[in-house]
Amino acid sequence: MMLPFIRSRLLNDTRRLGRWGEKYCRTYLKKNGYRYIAQNFRCKSGEVDLVMADTTGAIVFVEVKTRKSETKAPAQQAVNPNKKRRLVRAANQFVRKYNIKNKPLRFDVAAVILPVKGPIEIRHYKNAFVP
Repeated sequence: MMLPFIRSRLLNDTRRLGRWGEKYCRTYLKKNGYRYIAQNFRCKSGEVDLVMADTTGAIVFVEVKTRKSETKAPAQQAVNPNKKRRLVRAANQFVRKYNIKNKPLRFDVAAVILPVKGPIEIRHYKNAFVP
């Protein structure tokens, strides 16, 4: 259970909320068998929120969307075609920089919902898009 004052601080600061959502998602994925590789990989092309390896050894690039609610639109809709292109370019830079070869690559989206009251929700969309 999250303390009310911590929740309110997160909900009033979108940057802090986003960072918290990425950490929450990372913990969630690790509990589900994923291995952590990197977080917030940045390059000229864009950024990858999380880079993980799944149980098969595939490299998984995860875009994390953290929201207070989804009343306006589902969080995964924020991953539009332009965002997908930037994510793919950044992932390609990551693969080149770390000389990753012969590994399957996958692009996932994770939606983390932290409402004002109630339980935290997380939805993990595996293979959310294919470049």
